[in-house]
Amino acid sequence: MKTLQIIQITLSVLITLSILLQQKGSGLGAAFGGDSAIYSSRRGAEKLLFILTIVFSVAFVGVALALLVVQPA
Repeated sequence: MKTLQIIQITLSVLITLSILLQQKGSGLGAAFGGDSAIYSSRRGAEKLLFILTIVFSVAFVGVALALLVVQPA
């Protein structure tokens, strides 16, 4: 049970970091009249960071559910 709690804390830190490292969709160009209607697909490191955020989130929910089952009443 202690191991699951440590894993959950680690996952929460990783989720926070991966969210904070992601770039916003509209940059400073939109503030100065740039066209922000252009859709750009994720590539390279940005795509990897996006996928890792999803994986960390799913793992976090899984560990949280496991802690609910393992935890004594």
